[in-house]
Amino acid sequence: MTVETPIRFPCPGCGAQMVFDADSQQLKCSYCGNTAPIDVPEDYEEPVEHDLDFADENDESLRDWGTEQQVIKCENCGAEMLIPVLQTAAMCAFCGSPKVLPQGSDDSIRPESLIPFHITKEKAVELFLKWKRKRWFVPNAFKKQHINSNVTGIYVPFWTFDAQTDSDYSAEVGIYHYRTETRTRTVDGKTETYTEQVRYTVWHSTSGSYSLFYNDVLIPASSLHDSKLIRKFDDFDLNDLSPYKPEYLSGYIAERYNVSLRDGWDEAETQIDSDLESRIRSKIGGDEIRNLRICTDYYDKTYKHVLLPLWNATYTYRNKTYQYMVNGETGSISGKVPRSAWKITFFTLFCILIVIGLIWYFNQPSYS
Repeated sequence: MTVETPIRFPCPGCGAQMVFDADSQQLKCSYCGNTAPIDVPEDYEEPVEHDLDFADENDESLRDWGTEQQVIKCENCGAEMLIPVLQTAAMCAFCGSPKVLPQGSDDSIRPESLIPFHITKEKAVELFLKWKRKRWFVPNAFKKQHINSNVTGIYVPFWTFDAQTDSDYSAEVGIYHYRTETRTRTVDGKTETYTEQVRYTVWHSTSGSYSLFYNDVLIPASSLHDSKLIRKFDDFDLNDLSPYKPEYLSGYIAERYNVSLRDGWDEAETQIDSDLESRIRSKIGGDEIRNLRICTDYYDKTYKHVLLPLWNATYTYRNKTYQYMVNGETGSISGKVPRSAWKITFFTLFCILIVIGLIWYFNQPSYS
């Protein structure tokens, strides 16, 4: 996408392009070190919640990112990203491939707000090296080796959804009861009588209503990342969202969403429905529940499009590529590491021996 007057961030000292600095939370010139604050409106309080109208994806007023952008596409893995028009990419942030080519313009909804990077690239690598040394079942050589990573700072798109829910439910609840029954058995050719507690279930019907407001249900708006990795980042503090300013993107890649607003809401609704079922089951109580039926109405649905900071990294160990990600706000890590077959085998055998030992111990005859 382009705008009529592209915004640049030249250094007032030397004229070079300034980039966002995570340490100072300002624009910083990488050549002469000059810094410049980012102008945030004084009356800014909270990000705007937009009514959930799927026609918004065609609203031209929501597409202006405030700075000229270009879409780049990796020929190797197909990932699409937004970067400032003057910035070039040496390698793909997702697969590490250097085959990145410009592919035209973008017309997606610009983000409502974002969380700026607080963790620097150097700190992200340092945190990973400490993290990998604490992993179980990894080769000792990997723990000791200094790993060189291809690290890229990416603003990853997310949708957040708010909704008021009102649910009506009905179910059958089972309560366990116990009675003493007398039985007989034959032991060493002799018949003996004994008693035991027998469980039975008493069922009754129940129904009711349940209301709950959901705030900021966070849904990744990108399907390009490993879902198991990115969904582990549940520690973003959305109270720290800043109003979108193009200055924050300077020096980083801003990925455009490829999960539509409607698909994002469908996933959020699925998560909410699952959470509601768990909460309603807990409210009903009992020992068993069957034939549970829940009917939920949604009101006051709103959304935000936000960008959240992640350091995306790939590294190679013994000719195999692995990926990890670092939360650019908190420093938490989600990643994949090589596994030691020997450590896993020995641990499995150890667990088997423990189980066999316990079985043998509890089956020993008791002498009184």
